[in-house]
Amino acid sequence: MSDLLKPFINNDRQRRLLEKAQKLADRFAGRTKETEQTASFSEANLSDLKKEDYVTLPLPRKFGGEELSLYEFLLLQEKLAEGDGSAALSIGWHMGIVMELSEQELWEQETFEAFAKDIGENKKVVNRAASEPATGSPTRGGIPETTAVREGNEYILNGRKTFTTMASVLDYYIVTAYVQDKDAVGSFLIDCNTPGIRVDHTWDTLGMRGTGSDDLVLENVRLSEDLLVELNKGKKSGPKGWLLHIPACYLGIASAARRDAVSFAKSYQPNSLDTPISEVPHIKQKIGDMDLKLMQAHHFLYSVASKWDEKPSSRDHLALELAAVKTAATNAANEVVDLAMRIAGGRGLSKKYRFEQYYRDVRAGLHNPPMDDMVIQMLAGRAIKEIE
Repeated sequence: MSDLLKPFINNDRQRRLLEKAQKLADRFAGRTKETEQTASFSEANLSDLKKEDYVTLPLPRKFGGEELSLYEFLLLQEKLAEGDGSAALSIGWHMGIVMELSEQELWEQETFEAFAKDIGENKKVVNRAASEPATGSPTRGGIPETTAVREGNEYILNGRKTFTTMASVLDYYIVTAYVQDKDAVGSFLIDCNTPGIRVDHTWDTLGMRGTGSDDLVLENVRLSEDLLVELNKGKKSGPKGWLLHIPACYLGIASAARRDAVSFAKSYQPNSLDTPISEVPHIKQKIGDMDLKLMQAHHFLYSVASKWDEKPSSRDHLALELAAVKTAATNAANEVVDLAMRIAGGRGLSKKYRFEQYYRDVRAGLHNPPMDDMVIQMLAGRAIKEIE
């Protein structure tokens, strides 16, 4: 078990869950070359996640889950990301969505229970499809160009969704659309085998290639009206603690980079030195800087997660702290990986090592919501409002 996470393991249950994540992480690490080449989510990784019952962990116990707390969820995601950040981030969307649906009762109870039963018994996997070419991230408030037009007891959907993580291997999509007869934005639960759905393999990016975040295309998709599972009625949604899986994943990548950098420093000894470079002062300085940044980020992340779990009545007041954790942790993760690259030197650019992949993958965290500029503006707004 990583020394970095040991201080945050509080009981045998957490230790058992982390052992499951460690086993998966070890397997995932051996498949990164394949996913880097194909820019798709590994079907072997998905098979392992299902066989190990990882995908059911957030479910209530009556559906075969373990009712993960937010704190436990983040520990697992960080450990998984040490093996493969893209795999961890990908499955994190499924896990978080299931947690949110379980806790916040966004759907009709009968609909959710049938959905949860299917996940528990058949290990189904889901993700939201919300981003679009014209609107960008839904966090910016754009209205979907995907439309849902009512025809009798059905809706007909047309549109294109971008950044649909795991698109080609998902069992369900939760697709946002402008619902014309409701004059509102709604979400539809769509089975992957529904006619009119196809996946365009458009994902070809610098980092996080293994997420397989392709385009989901909907062409005259006919859905019964009961599959409109959510409708935005103008009520502002509350804070989403589960989105902390994003910084947890990037801290996992940074921890892996730190581990590899220290291992490299302890084993590499040029003929100009009498010791490995780990004894060189400026290398030791970089190693210490990495650990300081990770220590700060970990304490911030897990203290806010603990507050979320232990004080449910205070969750509506945690929005700014949740956003600040994401910004602080993902930026710290980028800084740590940069230091790891500096320790490895020119070898850090070689495909023989994973440093260059860590460097590319961790950059993606800066583009996951919430964005840095929004968080900083929120913090500034609060400060200005508080000081008279």
